Amino acid sequence: MNSPESVNERDTLRIVGKRYYGRWISAFIVLLLLLAAANSMVHNPRFEWQVIADSFTTESILNGVLMTLQLTAISVILGFAGGTVLALMRLSSNPVLVSVSWAYTWFFRGVPMLVQLFLWYNIAALYPTVSISLPGLGELWSTSANTLISPFSAAVIALVMHQAAYAAEIVRAGIQSVGNGQLEAAKALGYRPAEIFRYTVLPQAMRAILPPAGNEMIGQLKTTAVVSVISLQDVLFSAQIIYQRTYQVIPLLLVATLWYLLMTSVLSVGQYYVERYFARGITRGEKRRWIKRKPAARVLKEERVGHG
Repeated sequence: MNSPESVNERDTLRIVGKRYYGRWISAFIVLLLLLAAANSMVHNPRFEWQVIADSFTTESILNGVLMTLQLTAISVILGFAGGTVLALMRLSSNPVLVSVSWAYTWFFRGVPMLVQLFLWYNIAALYPTVSISLPGLGELWSTSANTLISPFSAAVIALVMHQAAYAAEIVRAGIQSVGNGQLEAAKALGYRPAEIFRYTVLPQAMRAILPPAGNEMIGQLKTTAVVSVISLQDVLFSAQIIYQRTYQVIPLLLVATLWYLLMTSVLSVGQYYVERYFARGITRGEKRRWIKRKPAARVLKEERVGHG
């Protein structure tokens, strides 16, 4: 039988955590490097921070920011709408639809975005006139391709079709992540196919779709910078217009950089809250389990007292 002295001695034992000296040393070195980089940027006169501050909210730059956001919103919304259709075609039992969806994804994922943009911008070389005609009624409408395809419309078409190819694979992977048991249960409850997709497949697939979709949206915002090559006034082209006049290249490029960082940061925060909303069932369960779990030190102490 244990003596009272040995029991008291065990109860007073302290749990000492392992000391990670390498972790602290590496963190200190990284902080020193970050401070050195920040000091260099702040005190380097070539950054011309005053020029950056003066140009950050100029009318031309703000118009470019609005154009960038507009292109991003249109291409993401229409791109994921088209990608959803392509994903459903790919998952259908119709071999023609499967082949068309596969060929579309193969082509638009294989051709660089810049090449697609130039192709749509110069589509008038292939089709000088765009017309609509019906048998027996003749030509109903006709216009020049140069009039129809402006820099903005060429950019929208290229961005949407490019985005749809990537969105199709994201949506397809999300739909396939839903187990067959869920579909069979919905069928047993008498749900129609459209109701199964809306109430069973889509809510569960969103958990798998949202993380890559959010990354794709942020990537699409940055991809819109290619429209500057066709003289569409996005934030990068606006900065280029200014520094071609003032020759302050680096400060204006930093203005564009800061705006891109700001916009992507806002999208990242929005992505976090949307993902948390669709994963609320899982996170609530994890929090409940974590709250009920006893601290390790308390469990160890109870075990020691019990054995004593």
